[in-house]
Amino acid sequence: METGGKMKKGAGGRKGGGPKKKPVSRSVKAGLQFPVGRIGRYLKKGRYSERVGTGAPVYMAAVLEYLAAEVLELAGNAARDNKKNRIIPRHVLLAVRNDEELGKLLAGVTIAHGGVLPNINPVLLPKKSEKAASEKMPKSPSKVTKSPKKA
Repeated sequence: METGGKMKKGAGGRKGGGPKKKPVSRSVKAGLQFPVGRIGRYLKKGRYSERVGTGAPVYMAAVLEYLAAEVLELAGNAARDNKKNRIIPRHVLLAVRNDEELGKLLAGVTIAHGGVLPNINPVLLPKKSEKAASEKMPKSPSKVTKSPKKA
């Protein structure tokens, strides 16, 4: 079987020890920024099940990346609305609480240094009196009395 000399050790199944390919991470293969390998390791280490399929960490990384991108986009918009270049916890809170679906997902979550949504109960607002409201209303042109023209 062997021709001439001994086969190189650690050839990894390559016959004749051809050129070694550069390793490509599973994150790159999946086109993701989140680490597929690390998430797979955490799934195994966490003992959530006896076995973990190859697609599970890829799917989970994609879902986590999407959620992170969504929150960051909305928080960036909130920061821009407040004329800031940097996202702070307050912007994250405003983004999450103003979005219906993210608000439902993170309903029981407290964001440290986030504060609360600006909200004043309408009952607490001062009442407008009838007299003040009628004075501010402009008179309609049909009711305005015009001075008669002199002929």
